[in-house]
Amino acid sequence: MQTIFVMVKCALGKAYDVADAAVQSVEQVSEVHSTSGQYDLLVKCYLQDGDDIGHFVTEQIQTLPGVADTFTIVAYKAFG
Repeated sequence: MQTIFVMVKCALGKAYDVADAAVQSVEQVSEVHSTSGQYDLLVKCYLQDGDDIGHFVTEQIQTLPGVADTFTIVAYKAFG
């Protein structure tokens, strides 16, 4: 399994809609957190080994209605 975090900037007023859509329609999404700062949401995803991260983000996350921008972080190891 690969773990990635996708920071999502939403269109104004759409953060709750985007969060709901991510949880309901993208099976790889494990958690969605509301955040302060430049991005509105932090989306934790688990991908199968070998899955293409770029295709996943552009086809599954960036196409959700209300998503304005994303920033992807690849996690290498979990601690504790």
